[in-house]
Amino acid sequence: MISASQPLVLIVDDDLRMLHMIKRMLALEGFRALVASSGDAALRMFEEEIPDLVLLDIIMPGIDGYAVCRRIRELSRIPIIMVTARDGDGEKAMGLGLGADDYVTKPFSASELSARIRALLRRAGGRERHGAGYIMAAAR
Repeated sequence: MISASQPLVLIVDDDLRMLHMIKRMLALEGFRALVASSGDAALRMFEEEIPDLVLLDIIMPGIDGYAVCRRIRELSRIPIIMVTARDGDGEKAMGLGLGADDYVTKPFSASELSARIRALLRRAGGRERHGAGYIMAAAR
């Protein structure tokens, strides 16, 4: 059973099959998940829900993952993992340069993604940093 004390992950991907597959995988690993299928929806959900971590695809209609990453970084230090089919060094460097904490290419294994999420949450301090302690003061 998933409780409110478990980490909340915002999953952003315009591929609905991928979105729901990742959501199911995270539920099995003990995470709560929110989903957004566009950059606009992701930013709205991010500001409303304040997740503990964001899984972010790059290629989306409208606002792409790079722009979403940039905007989240203006507001927060919440961990971001780019999860994308783009596997070139340039794309990886761009995502990490914009503030992503990690970069995972599709296809990926559920165990690897889960381990990366847990590692970032450990470094970020887990749920204790949720909310006021983790949103940058300039954003308030």
